[in-house]
Order: sequence, then C-alpha cells, then structure tokens
Amino acid sequence: MAFQYILAILIIGISGLIAQVMLLRELALNFSGNELVIGVILANWLISEAAGVFYAGKFIGRIRNKINAFFILQIVFSFALFAAIYLSRMARPLLGSSYGQMLSPVAILYFSFSIIFPIGFCHGALFNFCCKIFSFNSDAYSSAGKVYAWESLGALLGGIALPYAFLPYLNSFQIAYIILLINFISCLIFIKRISRPLSYILLLLTALLFILPFGDSLSKAHYSSLKKQYQSQKLLDYRNSIYGNIAVIEREGQLTFFYNGIPSITAPKPDIFFVEEFGNLPLLFQGKPRSVLFIEGGIGGLVGEALKYPLERADYIELDPLIIDTVSRYRMPLIEKELSDKRLEVINTDARRFINSTSYKYDVVTIGFSPPSHLSANRFFTREFFSSVRRILNSDGILAFYLPGSLAYISPQMRDLNASILNSLKDNFRYVRVLPGDYNIYLASSCADVSLVVPSEVSRKIKQYNIKTSLLLPSYLEYRLDKKWESWFLSCLKGAIKRKNTDFTPFAVFQMLLIWNSQVSPYFDRILNPLKYLELGHTAIFIFLMVLFLFFYKQASRKRIGLLYCVGTTGFSGLFINLILIFSFQIACGYLYRQISVLIAVFMAGIASAGIIMTHMVPKIRRIIQGSLLFIALESLIAVFSCYLGWSIVSQGTRVYSPLFFIFSSFLAGLLVGGEFPLALSLYKNSKGDTTEAVGVVYGVDLIGGVIAGILGGVVLLPVLGLFKSCLLVAMLKISSILLYGVREYMQGRGQENL
Repeated sequence: MAFQYILAILIIGISGLIAQVMLLRELALNFSGNELVIGVILANWLISEAAGVFYAGKFIGRIRNKINAFFILQIVFSFALFAAIYLSRMARPLLGSSYGQMLSPVAILYFSFSIIFPIGFCHGALFNFCCKIFSFNSDAYSSAGKVYAWESLGALLGGIALPYAFLPYLNSFQIAYIILLINFISCLIFIKRISRPLSYILLLLTALLFILPFGDSLSKAHYSSLKKQYQSQKLLDYRNSIYGNIAVIEREGQLTFFYNGIPSITAPKPDIFFVEEFGNLPLLFQGKPRSVLFIEGGIGGLVGEALKYPLERADYIELDPLIIDTVSRYRMPLIEKELSDKRLEVINTDARRFINSTSYKYDVVTIGFSPPSHLSANRFFTREFFSSVRRILNSDGILAFYLPGSLAYISPQMRDLNASILNSLKDNFRYVRVLPGDYNIYLASSCADVSLVVPSEVSRKIKQYNIKTSLLLPSYLEYRLDKKWESWFLSCLKGAIKRKNTDFTPFAVFQMLLIWNSQVSPYFDRILNPLKYLELGHTAIFIFLMVLFLFFYKQASRKRIGLLYCVGTTGFSGLFINLILIFSFQIACGYLYRQISVLIAVFMAGIASAGIIMTHMVPKIRRIIQGSLLFIALESLIAVFSCYLGWSIVSQGTRVYSPLFFIFSSFLAGLLVGGEFPLALSLYKNSKGDTTEAVGVVYGVDLIGGVIAGILGGVVLLPVLGLFKSCLLVAMLKISSILLYGVREYMQGRGQENL
C-alpha cells in the first residue's frame, strides 16, 4: 500500500470524527444539553453520509478526472465545517427561540440536519472516492474493506486528539482551522496528479492559510458567533472544563450562569419566592437541623437560607470546580457570604460517588437539580439514588427536591412525570409529603412523619430560630401547607402510567421531553405521546412481522434481501449499542462533555481493527459456505454481546462501573460490528459487476440502520424500554437476521458456489 494513500484516508477519518463530535457538542449546548438529542444528531450525520455514499456510487463512474473531484470535495468539506459551527450557534435566533428554552424534537431534527448535511454528504462521498481511487492494487471488495478500516483508525486518532490536544487549548474555529490545514496538506501530497488550474488554486489557498492564524480572525469569528448565540443578552464569560461548558450572561443587571446550556444560577438577586420556600421548608419540617447536604444548585440563595440556622456542618457538592471558580470572579455579596461561612465545605466530586463512600449522616439532604430533563440530572431522581440517600440520613432526616407543578391544571405528561418519581420515592421512604404549587416540593423521611407537620408548628420554628423572611408569614403558610392541595394533587395522579424512574430506565427524561413537546409542537405530541406505553413485546411483534414480510417478498429481490437485512440490523445495533454505552457512562459517572469523543473513538478503533483483520481474511475464503458461516458467527456474537451488556447493566448497576468497563465494551462492540462490512461486500454479488455501486448499497444500508437507531433508539427506546430491555431488543434483531439470512441465503443452495 502506498503510504500517501493511507495518510489521505487517515486524514479523512480524523476530520470526520472531529467534525462530527464538534457539531454534536455545539448543537447539544444550543438544545439545552439533553442527551436524547445525541441520537438525533448522530442519525442526521449518518443520513448525510449515506446520501453522500449513495450518490457518489451512482455518479462517480461518469466523472473523468476523479482525483480532481476528490480534492474539491475535501476542500468543500473543510470550509463547510466553519459555516456549520457558525450556524449551529445561530440555532436560537434562526428558530425564534431565546437561549435556555427547550426546542421541539421536530425543530431539533430539521435544523441539525440542515447544518450537518453538507458536511456529512461530502464525507460520505469521500469514502466512495477513496474506494475508487486508492485501489491498493488489490481486489475491489478487499480494497473497500481496507479503506473502511483505515478511515476508522483515523477516526480513533481524531477522537483521542480532540479532548486531550485540542479542546483544552483551542476554540471551535481554531480546531476547524487545523482540520482545514491538514486536509490541504493531504491535497498537496497528490498535487502532481491534480490538474494545473486546480493545483495553482490549491497552492494559493494554502499560502493564505498560513497567514490567517497570525491575525485575530478566528478569535473574532468565535466571539462574534457567541454574541449572536446569546442574542440580546450580554455575554460576560464563556469557559470549558473537562466536565462541561459554562456561560455567563447579563440582562438588566442580573447574571445568569448557564451550565451545559441550562440555566443554573441567577445572581445577584435570586428568585426570592423559590429560595425562601425551598431553602427553609425542608429544615423547618425536620425541626432540629444540625447537618445539611446540598447536591448541586445550592449556591446563590439556598445555601444562604440554610446557614441562617444553627448548623454544625453544611456540605455542598458541585462536580465541576469551574462553576464555583466562575461565580467567585464576580464578587457578589450573597455568594461571597455563603462561601466565606466556615461551616460550609465545598466538595468537588460526583454526588453519587460521595454518597456511596461517606459514613457521615445528615439531617437534611436537598437536591438542587430540577427538572430531570437530561440524564446527568435524572440520576438524582431515581429509585437507586433515593436508596443511597436513605442510607446517609439520620432516622428523622429528610430528603427534599422539587419538580414542575401547577395549582390550576396537571397535564397528562406532568402527571406521569411526577407519578414515576413519586413511585420510586415511595419504594425507599415510608413517609412522603408533596407540597403542590408552581413547583412541587417533595419531602421524604424513613421515620419522621412529615404529614403531621402543621403550619403553626412551622411558624413557631421560624420564630424560634429568628429566621427573617418576607414570604413565609403565618397566613401564607396556612395557604401553602393546606392539606387540600396535596389531596387535590394526589387525585390528579390517578390514572398515571405505573412506571418507576430508575437509573437505567430514565422514564422521567422522556416525560420532560413530552412536556416541552406538548408546549412547542402539539401536533407532533400526538405521535410521540402514545410511545410512552411501548413494551418489549410490542417490538418483538414488529420484528416478527417485518421478517415475515421480507421472507415472502417478491422473487426478484430475494437474492440479497437476507444479507442486506443483516447489514441494516448491524448498523442499527452498532449505533444503538454505542448510545447505550454513552448513556450508561453519563448515568454512572455524571459527565460526558469530554469523554463522548473518547467513547466514539474507541468504538471506531474496534471497527478499524476488525476491518483490517477481515480484509486479510476475505481473500483466503474460497467458498460461499465458509463466508456465510463466518458471517452468521459474527451475527451471533453481536447477539451474545448485547445480552452480556444487558446482564452487566442489571447485575452491576452504577457502583462498580469504571472507565475501563466502558472502554473495553466500546472496543468490543466496534470489533464485532466492524468485521461485517468487508465480509458483506464479498458476499454481495452485484448483478452489474459495479463494485462502486455495491459499496454504496452495502454501506448505505448500514448507515440507514444507524439512522433509525439514532432517531428511534435515542429518543424513544432507551428512555422508555430502558437500557436492559434495549439490549434484549438488539439480541432479538440479530436472531431474526440470522434466521432470515440462513433460510434465504444459505439454505437455498448457495453454499456450493465459489466466493
């Protein structure tokens, strides 16, 4: 193999992975940090790639100077990345939405598609051009397999470089510039094969590229796009850490600190009604608070209210030290007073890890996250987490958190959200009380009957501790704590879906998606809302009917339908398993901002390794029966692996997970999925003898399977079925593909043909 060919393919892989992850991060921040959009964004990337592969396969034979077309595509891809980054930050202004508001899934789908399509299309077309131009002087099918393997290896290198070499030091436009530069260098390697006019243009543009970084053009583009992203609000700060992104905006003297696209802290004047209620009622219901644990979201008001009491210890857990560091820079009196109190200890760690390891017991534990609109927040509203909190509470200790509510009307979506978390809470605490309002305050205890606390007792405690409040007056407490509101609220929950919110079935995240969708896209709600009743049995029936249809499909299409069904289900399984591992990592560890590129890169490393191994094995396989048996073995291993992954989720939970588990599982998943593509190309006999078209069909079907997994799997299947049942779904799909392929391809007598 020529070294320059391999280098060109590696650069394609590096560029594709970095572009994909960068756009995913930029769009996810604009779409309020909800991890469910990861599947939608990845699906749009795959749709675009599939279109590029398909149309390149159709028209590449008609192009006379293929090397010219290849490098033009490479240059267009590189420049389009700049435009895509800029436009991704313009999502809110273009869609008429202010920063921090949730968008409907439909808006996310079409907007992210419009941004991603030019990049993905060019990248997909480049793959087909690589297969045609860089033949490596070998069999065409084997050559395509080698291109697939080397490109995947390039993706691995890009996935490692992005979080460790680029993100800590460079902004998005500077990273895009590096991608542009290495692609131009790739073109220069083949400048003798490029037509003369194009080579002159290439040399001129390369010279300009070396001039550009010495100016402030990239920094200006970065800050200009950020200002437009936050529209009329003044952007004061924009910083990244290994855990996430924080942005500080000012409007009419008020500062709002956004963390991963979600408003987290408001200062210097907090929401006085919320702060006084949620900051005082849990401690007043407990009666004699001496120790309090704040789980994120406490700084800027809640901590200050609690410190009015004669506490002996107040621990505040904030995963990302960047938040406290950024807040401290603005020297706001309330926050400075909170942080300077000697009783308060700020602990920068994951709250679940802290709770599982501490031996200290608290009188009050408050959860500052709400609502559970994303996986990193949902992990603090699950049955497993409530069980962990119960262990660190004193016998009369109280857990407090809040959820969206209303005293006028509880919608079905809000009803199911509250009911699922309430069901999980009651599994762990004997006494639970809900204080309904615009936000519902939940108070839970194992031994203290919080339902017996009356307004007069709360008023007496306020006087006893000499707590100065403007809201918690006796008349207001009589109204707020009136039992009729709780009775009304519980009556509204009748008829709610009987699901529980757990670590690996994040039903509450799906319900939050339904709540926002009903507000911003009521028509689409009619489609999405019924899916909350989806069960594994429903998917099994659908798979059975689909296989039955394909088995009796018209005779002319029978020859390859079984093989293509296997390829499509493998594309679905590959991305779906990747999403399962990404979501599991977020649930177990609580941070994904930096690690997502590593997980995708390790997955691609598995694909590259399998591709290299399989492309060396394929020429040695002389008969169809040998290739078919090997293909069935790979299908079976994917089914077994998905069962293993599901077993790991059920048996191990989140406590014993380590990064090594996710790295190993991601690599193994890529290894099993990546081995199929070169083998499928060899088994697929194109009737026209057009290798390029065969590559387009097989690769396109593989990507379409991934598209379905991204849209359906990421948004619906994972949060509704849960991660364990989703693993079983993958196993059922692969068993169905084995049966269809075996009956339709192997048992029809093709086993005697030569490969």
